[in-house]
Amino acid sequence: MDESIIRTLQEIVGPEHVLTDPEDLLLYAYDASIHAGRPDVVVFPESTEQVSRVMALAHAHHIPVIPRGGGTNLSGGSVAPQGGIVLTLSRMTKVREIDIPNQRAVVEAGLYNLTLQEILAPYGYLYAPDPASQKVSTLGGNVAENAGGPHCLKYGVTTNHVLGLEVVLYDGRVVQLGGKAFDTPGYDLVGLLVGSEGTLGVVTAVTVRLLHVPEAIKTLLAIFDDLDGASQAVSDIIAAGIVPATLEMMDQLMMRAVEEATHAGYPTDAEAVLIIELDGLKDDMEEIADRIAQICQRNRARAVQVARTAEERDKLWAGRRGAFGATGRIKPAYLVNDGTVPRTALPQVLRQVREIGQRYGLPIGNVFHAGDGNLHPLILFDPREEGILELVERAGAEIMRICVEAGGTITGEHGIGLEKIHGMPLIASPAAIQNMRWVKEAFDPVGLLNPGKVLPQTSEGVPA
Repeated sequence: MDESIIRTLQEIVGPEHVLTDPEDLLLYAYDASIHAGRPDVVVFPESTEQVSRVMALAHAHHIPVIPRGGGTNLSGGSVAPQGGIVLTLSRMTKVREIDIPNQRAVVEAGLYNLTLQEILAPYGYLYAPDPASQKVSTLGGNVAENAGGPHCLKYGVTTNHVLGLEVVLYDGRVVQLGGKAFDTPGYDLVGLLVGSEGTLGVVTAVTVRLLHVPEAIKTLLAIFDDLDGASQAVSDIIAAGIVPATLEMMDQLMMRAVEEATHAGYPTDAEAVLIIELDGLKDDMEEIADRIAQICQRNRARAVQVARTAEERDKLWAGRRGAFGATGRIKPAYLVNDGTVPRTALPQVLRQVREIGQRYGLPIGNVFHAGDGNLHPLILFDPREEGILELVERAGAEIMRICVEAGGTITGEHGIGLEKIHGMPLIASPAAIQNMRWVKEAFDPVGLLNPGKVLPQTSEGVPA
């Protein structure tokens, strides 16, 4: 990259907030996926005004810009395969407003999800989306991927809780979309930007809605000796008209890894467990918990345990939230798929996932949001083995296909990024993909915002 551009970037954000050394760039060449791409420079703005100036500079010199938060992306969405500027928003962590009377908050994009929860707790409020990576994933990244989390079954995903966005466009212009009010007139541009993976604009601040902390919480652990029974229990619980706050599943391979890492109390001899959490009015809690226990027992649950203290509950959730990291005790790397299927298809699809693992000779662990059918098969492997990556990608592509064939889709919350582009034709017609390209061109006519992500290549072979 031209030295004059580097100097201008240093003038905008300060010399100490511009990285150009090869060793530093290497650290920003990857995210939590299996993909990599080294940028030409990494820039850390502190304000929307600085982001605007960086974007205007990039536009003037036709330089790709890759917005980045905590780097926890699981589909290659925050790597730089074409080089360019990685625009890291981790310094933008201000809480601009906590408006409890109107149940709203305005925060900057670099604030960690968990930090917002901790800020809200003394007020008796919470922000519902809670991805497992919430300790280190940012609100801007959550918006980019339309992140979910265990509580998405009852409360929905990010798009259900974001009312407004401050966005820097491709040429440096700053726009405010939406705000504190519901149902802003005109096209739903906030909804369009949420989940767009940094390809339409750089989100610098988010207006979110807040919910009151529930009166009571009860967490159950249902233990099963077969996956089919656990899967059927999930469907039966929802079919009974019960909507838990969370309904998570973990299989034996994952439980063994988690127990070695966190000693959360999962039974490693069981085939599967369901982590079921109820929240709401205290008076209803025992009756609903009893109904869930009966449903699980009808589906051959060995036991249904109740967390008796907050410490026991926290221990169970520490195991669940640390599950991905715990896989390092089995293999040093993983490819995670997050296809979503109808709940009734869970037994069939889980059997097919197991068959794929056996056919390819790859261990596959399952830990996922069972309540809304959002699978997370983790294909575990050692990248040092010759030819293993191609094998893993083929297995991942098969898992995507069986999810679609079961009436589902290729990603529930991790995004398309680089990893799932080849799966887009499975869920979208050529006409639909062309319409998406037109949207991309309207927001980013030069094609500099996170290029090469989300959409398949055009017929001419040029990334959309």
